[in-house]
Amino acid sequence: MLRKSLALLFMSIFMIALVACGGDDSTEDAGGSDDTTTEETGSGEEGEDTEASGDGGKLEIFSWWTGAGEEDGLLALIDLFEEKHPDIKVENAAVAGGAGTNAKAVLATRMQGNDPPSTFQVHGGAELNESWVAADKMEPLNDFYEENGLMDKFPQELIDMVSKDGNIYSVPVNIHRGNVMFYNKAVFEENGIEVPTTLEEFVDVLGQLDEAGVTPLALGDKEAWTATQIFENLLLATLGPDDYRALWQGEVGFDDDRVREAAEYFKTILGYVNEDHASRNWQDASQLVGEGEAAMTNMGDWAKGYFSNDLNLETNVDFGYFAFPGTTEDFMVITDTFGLPKGVDNPETVKEFLNVLASVEGQDTFNPLKGSIPARVDADPSKYDEYGTDTMEDFKNNNLTPSLAHGSAAAEGFLTKANQEVNIFVTQQNVDQFIEKLQQIAGDL
Repeated sequence: MLRKSLALLFMSIFMIALVACGGDDSTEDAGGSDDTTTEETGSGEEGEDTEASGDGGKLEIFSWWTGAGEEDGLLALIDLFEEKHPDIKVENAAVAGGAGTNAKAVLATRMQGNDPPSTFQVHGGAELNESWVAADKMEPLNDFYEENGLMDKFPQELIDMVSKDGNIYSVPVNIHRGNVMFYNKAVFEENGIEVPTTLEEFVDVLGQLDEAGVTPLALGDKEAWTATQIFENLLLATLGPDDYRALWQGEVGFDDDRVREAAEYFKTILGYVNEDHASRNWQDASQLVGEGEAAMTNMGDWAKGYFSNDLNLETNVDFGYFAFPGTTEDFMVITDTFGLPKGVDNPETVKEFLNVLASVEGQDTFNPLKGSIPARVDADPSKYDEYGTDTMEDFKNNNLTPSLAHGSAAAEGFLTKANQEVNIFVTQQNVDQFIEKLQQIAGDL
């Protein structure tokens, strides 16, 4: 019976990933690129495996980091590891394309076939815990955390996101924030707009910009997750962090009046987005803001790298940022993590890599290139720009909440259906139907 259940789980993951692979050509939702190539890249010199730290051999690092910035960060991390362990051969088994879904499909096949990579990228939260941990495919890392003094190096709320039933299963390497608004400073200044901090102020600002003939909010929901991200931030604003988390535990129902309030705000906000939103991805929407054709956009802070690196805009000169209205004291977390799969031949070598990945040096090597901030609270702020240092402070001091849109708050079965219902809602904007459908799929939590 257990084997049958596991087989059904892996088949479900595989089929969801295959469907997603055929859906778009956008970049990865947490800041990565969907290259047009599908060739795996490699790192390290060819040669025979040798012993290291009592184990040695080859280390295969599986991810979907193949785009600009993220690939640079990964390669720098690999270089750092090879400097410390020159006798271990590293294979960079990154899989490009499909906004990460190509990699997830390959991973599902390998895990089902008992051929796990040495370690692999996975979002902390439900994507880790309700798939690979629930399927008994990961080794606990409690002793690793204790031996390396990590228990106080990450916020407890973050450790909770990579834990299940009292065991810790992965190491966070980075943090992205999902509840960020980016705005064109010139557009705000020309129209006398003050940064809104509440949902009421936000709606007022949307109306002022609309009356001024400016597209108030840029949205690119060619992929449904971008609209889901707006809705999750509205849920956080209306429910507050404690009940937002309780929603995904089934302790607060989708028939709660505050969930309906979030849906009503969602409907109002959708009245102020660009008409061509369905044909745009998040970069296209961000470009509207960068060029002054739209005033602002809600996007994870990988958009900051897009503004700076792709559009050559200067932070707090050409564009600014603020927390999604109503969530100024909250931090919607997206974190990439790596763990130790069961059945690998070289667990001690994997732990050596996880130790580098978890270190201040490793995190400060990777994150400035990736455009994210470190998951550790004791990283060096001098290595990060103004946005990075602001975000690091918020990460330390704000309420941390898991993102639905990026796989941390709820299991993949719920997220897939929620994205579908959000997509329908964006088109039809029927609040009663939306709430009813969310209640129906809540069983998947």
